Amino acid sequence: MTHKEMVAMSRVSVVLSGGPAHLPESVRRHEVTDLAEKVKVPFAAGYEHFVHSGAVREVDGHRLAVFEWCARTRMAE
Repeated sequence: MTHKEMVAMSRVSVVLSGGPAHLPESVRRHEVTDLAEKVKVPFAAGYEHFVHSGAVREVDGHRLAVFEWCARTRMAE
């Protein structure tokens, strides 16, 4: 396994910002394997989408990448 493959498998804690005000705080802390990919969170008969904004925020003493809300899609019926 190459170093690049090992880094890609690592999970990174991030914080989700924006989107519905009633999105639970427990969902706003999230883990990703790649900061370049969108985060898709199921919520209220749809999905909330977030992308890495490039910002970093300190949360509970940890520096976390910030993913900003960018869109909402409906679940397929």
